[in-house]
This record gives sequence, C-alpha cells and structure tokens, in this order.
Amino acid sequence: MKFFVDTADVEEIRELAATGLVDGVTTNPSLIAKSGRDFTEVVKEICTIVDGPVSAEVTATETDAMVEEGRKLAQIAKNVTIKVPLTWDGLKACRTLTQGGAMVNVTLCFSANQALLAAKAGATFISPFIGRLDDIGEDGMDVVRDIRTIYDNYDALSTQILVASIRGGDHVRQAALAGADVATVPPAVLRGLSEHPLTDKGLAAFLADWEKTGQSIL
Repeated sequence: MKFFVDTADVEEIRELAATGLVDGVTTNPSLIAKSGRDFTEVVKEICTIVDGPVSAEVTATETDAMVEEGRKLAQIAKNVTIKVPLTWDGLKACRTLTQGGAMVNVTLCFSANQALLAAKAGATFISPFIGRLDDIGEDGMDVVRDIRTIYDNYDALSTQILVASIRGGDHVRQAALAGADVATVPPAVLRGLSEHPLTDKGLAAFLADWEKTGQSIL
C-alpha cells in the first residue's frame, strides 16, 4: 500500500519525503489556507519535493469552471492530480479532465455506489472518507471493503482506492487489510506507525546491556 501525506506544510513534507516512505501528497483548500501562502506557490513547491501524485483541489462547483480550474492546476507540474468533489458536476468534470490526460482524485466519497460512478467517469483515485463515516456511526472501512470488491469484479475499472480521513494507526492497518491502494495520512499518524511500547522497552534493555560491556563500535 502506498502512503500519501495529508498536509500542505512544506517542511513536514520535505522531512518525511527524505525517509523514502512518502509516495505522494494530498492537499485541500483548508490545508493550504493554514500555510498562509499563495496556493499555486505551495503546490508547485510540493511537486518539486515529491515525485508522486500531488492532489490540488478545485474550488469551483460547476462543471465548466471545475474543468477550467483543473486544467490550470495541471499546468503547475506533471505530477499534479486534480481533486474534484463527488457531485454530478464533479463526475462530469472528472470525465473531461481524464480524457484530456490529467490525473483526477475524486474526493468526498461516502458510498460504494459513488465510487462506482467515479471509476466509470475515469477517476485515477477515489477518496472514501472513513473517519467522517465513523463519526456518524457507520463503519467507514465497510465502504472501503465494498469498493475493493466491486472494483475487483471488473477488469476495466482501474481507479485506485485512496483511503482518506484517517484518524490513527488502526485505520491504516484496516485499510491495508482491505486492499486499499493508498492511505493518505496526517504527518503525526505516519510517524506514529513506527511506535510501539515494546520496541522502546526492548531498545532500552539492549542499550543498558551494551553499556555494561564498556565497548564502542566506533
């Protein structure tokens, strides 16, 4: 499973990308706004740090305007992925943009039926928001599993499942078990995947035993 980092913080992205664990980046207008910087400049800089897809979201809600904004965003860099909402207008914009050769991430997906429509429209990625489904008492991962089954039923559907609205490490684990192609995670969640109390305990014991030997590797 690929890892995208969900942030517009350039320094965070730079640090995490240096580990080799980051396959792409997702942003949205809210994340860009937090940076306090120019939208285009931020996206352009991120695209120089990460070779993989960088999602940049349109703000228009009508098809023609989405397409116009999407084409402008695609000119920023070759790895820009245009984010459009899963509305009827968004699906039509997705179709037009993908036919023009752009990568498209259809976002704000909350059902398997929506994901099927996005795939039919040619979406590169579909983003089910599992955390928000959990918030209203549904099991977000059930939607991911349903999408995986549907997509696997049809060889013609090549859309990748990009699990979004991830709240913690267990969401990542479940996404991987469900066969998601990508998980987009906040920086803190990505870092947290490496942590376990037994790892810390074991390391402390090893270091204590080594110190008793009085030896040094260097």
